[in-house]
Amino acid sequence: MFVALEPRRLYRQVADQIRALIESGELIVGERLPAERELAERFGVSRPTVREALIVLEVEGLIQIRMGSGVYIAPKPATGPAVLAADDSDGPFEILRARCIVESAIAEEAARRTSPAGIARLDENLDQMERSLNDHNQALAADRAFHTAIADIIGNGALHHFMGLLSDKRMSPYFEKLASYFEGPHTWKLALEEHRVIRDAIAAGDPSAAREAMRRHLTLAQKRFSESFGEEPARED
Repeated sequence: MFVALEPRRLYRQVADQIRALIESGELIVGERLPAERELAERFGVSRPTVREALIVLEVEGLIQIRMGSGVYIAPKPATGPAVLAADDSDGPFEILRARCIVESAIAEEAARRTSPAGIARLDENLDQMERSLNDHNQALAADRAFHTAIADIIGNGALHHFMGLLSDKRMSPYFEKLASYFEGPHTWKLALEEHRVIRDAIAAGDPSAAREAMRRHLTLAQKRFSESFGEEPARED
């Protein structure tokens, strides 16, 4: 029923296989898919890859994710499923891993070039984020502004542009749908606390501490998105 896959945008391949099983009638409306861990084992991929694939299928309207219960085949839309273009776009976890590598180095360099003006701007971002914990869109904007402000301390326009592009990948429909399950006031508060540790390391002019603080923040962000959909206890792969 399920076939192990070769590496290459695996979450798209997993989504393609499950979609084909739904369209062929092998998976029927109302049927519960195997648990996330079992799907990962059957496909020979990681759980985050399965989670990304399930998010694609939910955005398309083919499945329903019921927190605390599992994932079920959805009734077929009257107009047929809106299959998303197979654009091989980066998945949320790939984006977060890339950000962890790039932004850790940026924070390290920012600590070498720290300035009162740069720290004042970070403080403004932190204040804005603290006021926005209950408003997802505002919290997300404040989060983006904090990370780009760190890049701006270095004073490189190309780096600022690159950081904006990387941050904006957070706005993909897959990432937004994933975030709808795992983000809220509590997780934004955790992110704010992690931002403050990064700010303090940069303000202290401590490159190694700034690098580690950013690495820890984005690693924890990945873990926050790595909880299960509630059908089994969450464990790390």
